[in-house]
Amino acid sequence: MKVETKLIHEGQHIDPSTGSVTAPIHLSTTFERQADGSYPLGYEYSRGGNPNRNALEANLAALEGGTDAMAFSSGSVAMMSVLQALKAGDHVIAPEEIYFGVRVMLQDIFAPWGLEASFVDMNDLGKVADAMQANTRLLIIESPSNPQLSVADLEGIAELAHKQGAYLICDNTIPTPILQRPIEWGVDLVVHATTKYIGGHSDVLGGALITSADTEFWQRIKHIQKIGGAVPSPFECWLTTRGLQTLSYRVKAMSAHALELAKFLETHPKIEQVLYPGLTSHPQHALAQKQMDAYGGLISILVKGGEEAAIGVAAKVKVFTRATSFGGTHSLIEHRASVEAEGSKTPRNLLRLSIGLEHLDDLKLDLEQALS
Repeated sequence: MKVETKLIHEGQHIDPSTGSVTAPIHLSTTFERQADGSYPLGYEYSRGGNPNRNALEANLAALEGGTDAMAFSSGSVAMMSVLQALKAGDHVIAPEEIYFGVRVMLQDIFAPWGLEASFVDMNDLGKVADAMQANTRLLIIESPSNPQLSVADLEGIAELAHKQGAYLICDNTIPTPILQRPIEWGVDLVVHATTKYIGGHSDVLGGALITSADTEFWQRIKHIQKIGGAVPSPFECWLTTRGLQTLSYRVKAMSAHALELAKFLETHPKIEQVLYPGLTSHPQHALAQKQMDAYGGLISILVKGGEEAAIGVAAKVKVFTRATSFGGTHSLIEHRASVEAEGSKTPRNLLRLSIGLEHLDDLKLDLEQALS
């Protein structure tokens, strides 16, 4: 079954009571027990399961080629639940340029709790191998990374992780399963901020985990989610499932436009560098070609003249919107360093561009006038 068909049909069923093609929203927080005390329909309480959530999870697992999935109330709490499933004294290896929210989690929340973390250049397999310790239990990668769009060797890092007996989790938010499926390269867990491309309309907060196998570690994460209640509401699941149905067409269009804009920006005299895996100038372009079907809708640019010049460009846009996040229908632009935490590795002259679904010509003209 092709991915576009999976997006429409996996986990989705015609409602047997009404014939409704679009799934109803099941708002009930509790479900009836039978006289013998059983729950033959599989639902007990909404913290443990809900028809809308189960439909979303089935779809995501199928798209990523995993055995199971969990939907969360945000991408951040999905990652936090993974870290909570580790033990005090365990060691985590994470990228130097990891999304700043996860860095804050590791340093401010989990370090006092007893979790050790090393931040490593994930583009160098030798450095990853050197960072391994006897207590290393988890490696985290983002590929491409946010916001510098570096590409990690999924297969190479997976081999290192498994040799150590550690799990590997990959943040696949930027490429989505339309462009990259990390489990095919040996990754154990995939995490998404479904707020971004999967929801796709900047109107629903959510996250997800997908696993390659039903391990003890996976069951521990499930237990943490259920007990902690880090679950999305039925309506949020319904919105996210609705967004999934157009994911392939949106992501492919955004990727095509992003590549054209990246090529245009690379030749502009006021741009110092364009960070985009689809450009032959990108240091991991060959690796991106190997692992990805296309290169995504996110571009980062380094503006000549430093932070002031970069903020000045963002101030002049008319079609792009100055806002955080990415993956929605609106094209967004943001000066990243000014919103990230202390210790961020993001250059001060970097602007992150999320390419939406506006006409390519209008986006190009807007960038031209903003840079002029």
